[in-house]
Amino acid sequence: MNDQSTFTQRQTSGASAPDAPRHVADPVQPSLDRFRDIVDRLSQGIVVWSADGRCELFNQRVLEVLELHETDLRIGLSREDFFTAAVARGDVTAASAAQARIDFHSGKDRFSADRRMASGRILSIETRRLPDGGHVTSYTDVTQYRRDAEELTKAKQKAEEAELTALRALAAEQAWRKEARLLSELDEWLQSCKSLEELYKITATFMAQILPGSAGEIYIYANSRDVLDGVCSWGSTPMRDHILPDSCWSLRRGRQYRYRQDRISFACAHVQDQRLPQTPEEYGCVPIVAHGNTVGLLHVKFAPDDSAERRDASHRLALQCCEHISLAIANVKLRDELHDQSTRDPLTGLYNRRHLLNALRGGLMMAERQMGQAAVLSFDVDRFKLFNDNHGHDAGDTVLRAIGDGLHGLFTHGEICSRFGGEEFSVFLPDTDKEQALHAAEALRQAIESLRLRYGAGTLPRVTVSVGVASFPEDGSTPQDLLNAADRAVYAAKAGGRNCIRDAADCSAQQPGCGP
Repeated sequence: MNDQSTFTQRQTSGASAPDAPRHVADPVQPSLDRFRDIVDRLSQGIVVWSADGRCELFNQRVLEVLELHETDLRIGLSREDFFTAAVARGDVTAASAAQARIDFHSGKDRFSADRRMASGRILSIETRRLPDGGHVTSYTDVTQYRRDAEELTKAKQKAEEAELTALRALAAEQAWRKEARLLSELDEWLQSCKSLEELYKITATFMAQILPGSAGEIYIYANSRDVLDGVCSWGSTPMRDHILPDSCWSLRRGRQYRYRQDRISFACAHVQDQRLPQTPEEYGCVPIVAHGNTVGLLHVKFAPDDSAERRDASHRLALQCCEHISLAIANVKLRDELHDQSTRDPLTGLYNRRHLLNALRGGLMMAERQMGQAAVLSFDVDRFKLFNDNHGHDAGDTVLRAIGDGLHGLFTHGEICSRFGGEEFSVFLPDTDKEQALHAAEALRQAIESLRLRYGAGTLPRVTVSVGVASFPEDGSTPQDLLNAADRAVYAAKAGGRNCIRDAADCSAQQPGCGP
């Protein structure tokens, strides 16, 4: 160090004490030298400003930190000149220098600022007020610290992003597992359905769970194929009893259709006809296709509060649900068709002999357990062979079909009507006593007698029947006994002049005209 020492103390005025021996060394000097050595070894640069704004002290480190030449800072240099030179060198901006001047004159006990050097290093500048009105300013190189902090922040952000991605993936997987479980349960329930009514009820319940917040309906083609009937719904969307095939874009285009306001799309007529307060923001229509044939329509209105991503997922899920529903409807319809083929007479649409016997067994067992009653009506078409011979078998088939239609319209409360064979018919009446059965038999006889059948260009002769009535348990305790008793009553009716009714209790196998 030279006279312009990098760390200099301003000399105090006044002479030494008169009584101090000249040969005695100053005891303060070693302490100042040691203090000067310690301060020069600090990692921070230090400058002490007097109360009038002049440099009193500084260490060697401050020149390195501020990247200054030894002539840029000296004892006695005014702070104003120091700031002016720094602005001229481009070390700080005029605005930063102005702010520093304001801070020094503000009377604050402490203030700080950051400075980015031309070399790219970052300094943290902290100034504290001294008791005599001066200030001490420290300059700390925090470049590596800030870089480490920035890298730590970036690493933390990446970790948070990775955690968020993992949480999203976990949520998506959990949602997928839930959807897969619900679809599996839906499929299991649908495959267990015995009727379309059960299937529609289960479907509506599951759709509300699989697509929470959504609303929708299912429409199925009527046998005439000219309209679709509403079969089930969920949510708040009203279901119409019928819609036309042309009212839905998905049915007209033969593929799924999604209405979105942010794209070129047009609302379906069946949605507009629902007279909603406003057109739905977004909905989807999916044709229900079974074995290559379109059997119906699934309409889903998505929750308005869902995000676009969630709506896309809901639409994909609706397509998957439709596949399960389509297959289940096809299976139930096929099962119903096979059941009808095995239990119904193809000419009249009535149940066949086998189904009647099964129904009789179950019905009589129930009546026996409940100590109830049941009845059987058996009847033949009078002189049917002669009718066939005179008018042909086609005319005979017309008569049989008309009788089948008449039975369907007459017995609508759980009775089992069957074509037993040829021109022979039977009706099982559960929970019916003898008197009720006789009234039903008379209504049947009158209904058939009143038939007026047109065939070709003319009208067929009047059709009459002979009816036998047998009741459980008085006329028989088993299906076969009950049918035999009713048959005996039929033969008695024929022997009594036909077009009449006979009670099985009034005839037995030993009576004339009551046997085969």
